[in-house]
Amino acid sequence: MMKNNDWKDRLNIVYSTNPDFSYDTGEDVEEETLPKNQQKLRVRIEKNHRGGKTVTIVSGFVGADSDLKELGKMLKTKCGVGGSIKEGELLVQGEFKEKVVELLKKEGYTQTK
Repeated sequence: MMKNNDWKDRLNIVYSTNPDFSYDTGEDVEEETLPKNQQKLRVRIEKNHRGGKTVTIVSGFVGADSDLKELGKMLKTKCGVGGSIKEGELLVQGEFKEKVVELLKKEGYTQTK
């Protein structure tokens, strides 16, 4: 089997004398998404630093960003509001703690509080 010798992967590297040197291509390996019943999600309400607006925050999700975005889309659609994902936390606009917990449990996230 031949090594990948694409010169584009080695841009900005002149020469290395280390025989074990491997080029960093800058690609991050995505984290494996845990099964729904193993996710330990925490739901809380926050008002601080949001201009008086209330948001429901879902934290503790372990997995790929695409799966978190999919979960966020489902929650925002069911609650009929907007929201976003910041620093691995899902923000849903408004005070929807009970509804979010109920929706997560219906989806199979059994360890939700």
